[in-house]
Amino acid sequence: MALEKLASLIRARFPYIYITTYEEDRVTSVIKGIVTDPAKIKFVREVYIWTQTNGFVNDETEKVISDTTCPLKAMEYVQNYDKDAVFIFYDLHVNFGACNRPPNHDLVRKMRDLLPVLKTSRARKNVIFIAPDLVIPPTLQKDITICDFPLPNLNELKSKLNIMISQNKRVKSETLTQEQKERLCKAALGLTLQEAENAFALAMVNDGKIDISDLKIIQEEKMQVIKKTGILEFVQSDLNINDIGGLENLKSWLIKRNNSWSENAKRYCLPAPKGVLITGVPGCGKSLTAKAMSAMWQLPLLRLDLGKIFSGLVGSSEENLRKALATAEAVAPSILWIDEIEKGLSGVNSGGDSGVSSRIFGTFLTWMQEKEAPVFVIATANNIHKLPPELLRKGRFDEIFFVDIPTANERVEIFKLHLQKRLKDSEVAKNIQIDEQTCKKLAVMTEGFIGAEIEQVVISALYEAFFENRPLEMSDLERTIKNTVPLSTTQKEQILSLREWANVRAVAATRSKELTKYKSELDAQDKKDIAKTRGGRALDF
Repeated sequence: MALEKLASLIRARFPYIYITTYEEDRVTSVIKGIVTDPAKIKFVREVYIWTQTNGFVNDETEKVISDTTCPLKAMEYVQNYDKDAVFIFYDLHVNFGACNRPPNHDLVRKMRDLLPVLKTSRARKNVIFIAPDLVIPPTLQKDITICDFPLPNLNELKSKLNIMISQNKRVKSETLTQEQKERLCKAALGLTLQEAENAFALAMVNDGKIDISDLKIIQEEKMQVIKKTGILEFVQSDLNINDIGGLENLKSWLIKRNNSWSENAKRYCLPAPKGVLITGVPGCGKSLTAKAMSAMWQLPLLRLDLGKIFSGLVGSSEENLRKALATAEAVAPSILWIDEIEKGLSGVNSGGDSGVSSRIFGTFLTWMQEKEAPVFVIATANNIHKLPPELLRKGRFDEIFFVDIPTANERVEIFKLHLQKRLKDSEVAKNIQIDEQTCKKLAVMTEGFIGAEIEQVVISALYEAFFENRPLEMSDLERTIKNTVPLSTTQKEQILSLREWANVRAVAATRSKELTKYKSELDAQDKKDIAKTRGGRALDF
């Protein structure tokens, strides 16, 4: 559609067309394909390319037009040229007021004087500006037409990859299936054609072949794009979904939505999932889930620090957010992770920052509702009461999950994970059996402990053994447990309040059969207040 629109603008003799892109060569190639093909345009036109260093150069003959390096002289050449032509200007925006420089008023006046000539002269002429930033002088806003030029689509990336493989006979690609090739090219979506070519070339030279294992190389190329924003952080993680103890309901929901951006998913007419909000007790695996999901889905994980959005200059905070969201869309499909979102939005209702927080929040809500790019948002929150109600309504997130204190079975799994992770030396682990019986015993002793506290129990016990230079003993773990005051005791009221909120507003991250089993094990006194025992609706996914 963008190419058809550009061809229509040229045929309709729009005098000034502005294309914002870094891909000068790719856009120029497209323009040449339009204006030199009689099937696409009735009157074939010559192409001249202008740069500050060379002036005008005829694209076909490569003849340099002397005395046209000055923008004013270049416009005079356009005015006096008497043949059908398209004049492409690279980086002329620096004369329009870019980089805090004042606009070249003589050039702006000359461009306005040139308008009748471009519209009515016998020779059909268009002026096209190509620049990485959109900068238009106020007096020319009614005369310049902005034309969007998208990044390479999936077919263009496939074509580039196929050409590179065919041109390099030494590259082995026999094991690369069509589905894997599509996954590689989808991973490259959001890169310019040059960036994608660099990523493919790097994958080929590393081991003389290209296969699905080279997804990591393409994601590293995307990481360069993300780092340049200064606001988003590319999070690398080697975790997998099995590194999370419990939370089976949440994990099942995420697993079922894996590959939801593939061609196969289109057969089911499925929309791309928007995201999830994970709230609940601190230290129970919310952030860990975001990191594990990135590895499982094999998509780049971008962490948005809302604190970096805010700036002292008027309007710059809103611009920072727009740039961050645009970057997330540019490297899509991707996962946008907002950790402890309630802290970043704490000033929405206060008005103490002249409404900056409210405007940022409004921009973010609109983007979440209207975004078409496959950017999956995973937001975590410890204090759900501080979140504005607009964020929690249906349509913003696909689901809201509540993560509660681990059940007995979940604590067994968490102990297994951390003991297996830490006890890799046979000498250190010789007195500990990492089996069901041991982990169950520890789980019983840690009723009310969160996942982070269980991990710290294992670490603290290992420090005791390390200090005395001996193997880990069961007594080390038991002593550490007795000396730990869990969060469920120190913040009992806050946790009960969270559970009451989640009972009717969120889905439990733990499966319903686990909740039922947990409830059946409560003593008679606890059963009187069963609503406060577990938070979240008991649904299974």
